[in-house]
Amino acid sequence: MSGAPARAFRSLRRHNYRLWAAGALVSNLGTWVQRTAQDWLVLTILTHKSASAVGVVMALQFAPQLLLLPWTGSAADHSDQRRLLMLTQGAQGVLALALGLLTVTGAVQLWHVYVLAFLLGCAAAFDSPVRQVFVSQLVGDEDLPDAVVLNSMTFNLASLAGPAAGGLMIAAVGTGWAFLLNAASFLAVLASLFFLRKHELHPSTRAPRKRGSFREGLRYVAGRPDLIAILAMLFLIGTFGLNFPIFISTMAVRVFHVDARGFGALSSVMAVGTIAAGLIGARRGRPTQLTLLWGATLVGVGFVLAALAPTYWAFGAALVVVGGAYMTFINGTNALMQLSTEPAMRGRVMALRVALALGGTPIGAPIVGWVADRFGPRWALGVGAASGFAAAAVAIHARVNQRREPPA
Repeated sequence: MSGAPARAFRSLRRHNYRLWAAGALVSNLGTWVQRTAQDWLVLTILTHKSASAVGVVMALQFAPQLLLLPWTGSAADHSDQRRLLMLTQGAQGVLALALGLLTVTGAVQLWHVYVLAFLLGCAAAFDSPVRQVFVSQLVGDEDLPDAVVLNSMTFNLASLAGPAAGGLMIAAVGTGWAFLLNAASFLAVLASLFFLRKHELHPSTRAPRKRGSFREGLRYVAGRPDLIAILAMLFLIGTFGLNFPIFISTMAVRVFHVDARGFGALSSVMAVGTIAAGLIGARRGRPTQLTLLWGATLVGVGFVLAALAPTYWAFGAALVVVGGAYMTFINGTNALMQLSTEPAMRGRVMALRVALALGGTPIGAPIVGWVADRFGPRWALGVGAASGFAAAAVAIHARVNQRREPPA
């Protein structure tokens, strides 16, 4: 067994990946601090515990994933990925700085958060697909599944400490300083990109620039039933299940009546499950369609347990299940789609993946927020459970159809 961890973490032997991962860890820590502070700002300071307002912020932040889809994937396939990442990361840092200054000076209003959330979403829409495909330049295709898992673990290590740190910062010095900390954290990832060893990168195959590039990507996906099934599952869970700011904040404030520290701790507790799932995924290697089926099913089960949780800590334990299941599912879709897609098409395919996983939030978040306001937070968690079970049904349908297909 002693050789398993070394095989699982082989990407860390590469200088460029270690540098990237270190910068990403610092930046992700700041991102989670900001997410916690933003939800708290909207829910308890700028509104009177309005889940609908949190839903609107989420909708504005993720709408650009769909609105800009014709350009984001093409940019990832055609552009210098390292330079594009430096632009998108820098833009996100500037926006975090603006929100921090507005909050610290006491000038912040709800519409400021709405506008900045939308602009942040525009930068993230270009950042997400290129960040995912850039990993293959750092490690090559051979170590890509391992690097995908390690990327998620880096993100979730930050999610373990970030929300708790955010809660403590809010209680100690206020929400504005949390945003300023996030702005400073982007310097770490920018430095890591600047100091990469260019000669050690694995150049990706760039698609030739031509008209109709986006439509070409859609045609490619349309001819792949396996990709269509994965995208349908992502849309269901992304639209109605990926609403953790609403689920956790409303349960924390309305049901369990905790302060900012208790709210931040819940997000950190959920990260325990995501990190555990990442470690298991690193040992397991390349995921399969069965991995996605079990992940989606457990997402539904975890949300059911969360909805029925009688106490704060029981709710936290259910979030561990949700976090682990969600990470198993989302990591599986990432690795499967990249490894089964032609290198020249990866940017457009991954942009479509991100768009359907996050771009459905403008539909789902206001609905989930309305359910939480109208019927209570526990019923909102029921919507999340339904999304997991529906995605599992799609996976079963796809497996049945695949078995019925005659051999080539």
